[in-house]
Amino acid sequence: MNDVIRAEAVAKTFTEGVLSVEVLRRIDIVVKQSDTIGIVGASGAGKSTLLHLLAGLDQPTSGRIWVDGQDMGRLTETERGRIRNRMLGFVYQFHHLLPEFTALENVAMPLLIRRESVRTATVRARAMLKRVGLADRVLHKPSELSGGERQRVAIARAVVHEPRCVLADEPTGNLDTHNAAAVFALLRELNASLGTSLVLVTHDHGLAQSLDRVGVIVDGCLSIADTDTLPTSLGAC
Repeated sequence: MNDVIRAEAVAKTFTEGVLSVEVLRRIDIVVKQSDTIGIVGASGAGKSTLLHLLAGLDQPTSGRIWVDGQDMGRLTETERGRIRNRMLGFVYQFHHLLPEFTALENVAMPLLIRRESVRTATVRARAMLKRVGLADRVLHKPSELSGGERQRVAIARAVVHEPRCVLADEPTGNLDTHNAAAVFALLRELNASLGTSLVLVTHDHGLAQSLDRVGVIVDGCLSIADTDTLPTSLGAC
């Protein structure tokens, strides 16, 4: 089986006028089936940039990234979009639900984009909302849901097509302690039951170290290790 995601010697530099900022340099990471990986680092260290690169939402300045064995740098944007829709799910700090649609319609959206029938998409979306504890909220719009409920809808939308990997960018950062714990537990449960890999960007080192592996970005470099064998130099270039 192919690695879900593989990145080799990935670097990213942002240029504005005469100013260039090297955010990431020679990043190597492999995400395997059912992996759970926490990525930590200071604000501005490049954590979100790394997620965007792994998903093919942005292109590296150098290096290569494969998703399900496909070299993302050799694909058109349309082809990358198809791989994202088939292979990956996304959860952000802010839910990014479409406010004019119900929870059911929001969750069904990725399936409809894949040209599933309305009936099939609706049945699968309803089942996933039930799975995340929102069976009685399917017809509510985002404005009628609490913050924790909105984030659970966002997670249901991210996994309704059973992606091989979920990329989560501070998914609990906008929630209170109780809801944050519930959302994190839900992500872990879905990882265990669906075999979906999880790459979680967070400022919470304790949260990251509850996963299988943790990586630290320092000065544009990523060091990653099993959480039970973390070296004291983790994160150094």
